[in-house]
Amino acid sequence: MTPNLPTAPLAVRCQSVVKTYDTGGQKFTALRGIDLDIHQGELMMLVGPSGCGKTTLISIIAGILDQSAGVCEVFGQDLAHLPQKRKLKFRAENIGFVFQAYNLLPSLTATENAAIPLIINGVPRQEAERRAAAVLQRVGLGERLRSLPAQLSGGQQQRVAIARALVHNPRLIVCDEPTSALDHQTGHTVMELLREVALDAHKVLVIVTHDARIFEFADRMAHMDDGRILEIETPKHG
Repeated sequence: MTPNLPTAPLAVRCQSVVKTYDTGGQKFTALRGIDLDIHQGELMMLVGPSGCGKTTLISIIAGILDQSAGVCEVFGQDLAHLPQKRKLKFRAENIGFVFQAYNLLPSLTATENAAIPLIINGVPRQEAERRAAAVLQRVGLGERLRSLPAQLSGGQQQRVAIARALVHNPRLIVCDEPTSALDHQTGHTVMELLREVALDAHKVLVIVTHDARIFEFADRMAHMDDGRILEIETPKHG
């Protein structure tokens, strides 16, 4: 059972978060005062039209971008105010990110790509690759462990990226369109795996998606537009 979210410990707290970009002297505000609490054990989806600020928000939550104003705490840490070395260490130990563009290294096999977070955290290469292979098996890539990204379909590359995000057992997994390149059955299988991860009361998933086929997996959905959260919905599960 998913924990009683209002009483579960907070994993993410965003308060009055603003993000402004300065492009050639012109300012563009991508986030306009975001307030959002996400609890441990929760699978939160961010939905809304392209350009509404979803990817900017998850990038701030994951510590890839710093907010321009406001507070964004992850497990009690406001990453924007950590020294760079401490921020990198915190991210390496606590956060897994599934990028929409996959960001796989072309010269590494699927296993080597998936093992990268473990190697960054000091796990010996042989053990890291053994654990990476086990996660790749779980996402249905047991026969493609030695394949390079160029030898994989877009959907297979997507699953390598998901395995890489899960392999070091992070407390926060952030996903940008994780099922966009997957057929219905594979997407459903991947979401069941991610749902299983979220059911661990100490972990949290934040997923940006346009894929209505997976809305059923959400505990809550934050509807965004024009840099704001308009509504937070609790889907009805049949």
